[in-house]
Amino acid sequence: MPKAPVAPPLSSKITLPPAIQAWASFLQDQGSSVHTVKAFTGDIRLLASFLPADQAVGTITTNDLNNFLDWMQHKRGVECSPKTLSRRITSLKGFFRWLQSGGAVLADPAERVVQRSVLSPLPDVLSEDEMDKVLAVAARQRRGKKGDARAYTLLSLLLSTGIKKGETLALKTNHVDLEAADGPTLFVRYPSPKDRYKERKISLPAEWVEAYEEYRTQYDLSDALFPWSPRRLEYLLEDLGKEAGLEQQLSFLMCRWSCALRDLRSGMDENHLRQKLGVSEIQWRELSMKLSRLRAEDQLQMF
Repeated sequence: MPKAPVAPPLSSKITLPPAIQAWASFLQDQGSSVHTVKAFTGDIRLLASFLPADQAVGTITTNDLNNFLDWMQHKRGVECSPKTLSRRITSLKGFFRWLQSGGAVLADPAERVVQRSVLSPLPDVLSEDEMDKVLAVAARQRRGKKGDARAYTLLSLLLSTGIKKGETLALKTNHVDLEAADGPTLFVRYPSPKDRYKERKISLPAEWVEAYEEYRTQYDLSDALFPWSPRRLEYLLEDLGKEAGLEQQLSFLMCRWSCALRDLRSGMDENHLRQKLGVSEIQWRELSMKLSRLRAEDQLQMF
């Protein structure tokens, strides 16, 4: 079996290609996902394509980096969105901070590069009171004359796990393990190997399990856990929101963000929350900023 390439030692005379190789090894050792390593190193490889091939890392200046960013935005001939620009600046800062920590550069040239944060609109979320209201509507359907637990099972699952619409539609009954050693568990699975990093298991609350036991006696769940079209399930959520008197339209996305914000409020570790939501470290940067802003707005409303 061929041995993995050994990353060269850091020094001020090293050029970007071997430095990028060493940084990739460092990121992998730190537990970064394949996708994170690919994104970060790809940004620095773009810098390597811009600078002279023989330029040593110790000679790269802040002016070089600003010229690179100007080229990328205005002269490269490839569209560079504000979001992409922000990520690439983050990559530059992370890379040169790492080089400085290893002694390859004395002064960090990326430190004075201005970060361009992208503040996209905040998503709609449910307050605790609104959550209680929509769950109460679903509970009435569950306890009504027809005894229909479908709406409660769907809504409660979304609010407790934060899974996406596509993930919900892909669920099979064997993705629910009520006898798991650590307690009732939901397995979120993906058929494509490239999406395997999104796979995860999420603990299920006792109240959901109780509703699920009723639900699976009421419907034919021989294949999908929710054997209806995406639009039918969307209508189901919309109807719950309308009956609960919500001003916004209740949706899969609103439930996902509401779950994440509630978990953050409850003190869940951010890395645990990232894994629960099935997002990469790159995606988490923007998502966590939005959650922090949502939480700040939430706290302001308390005064």
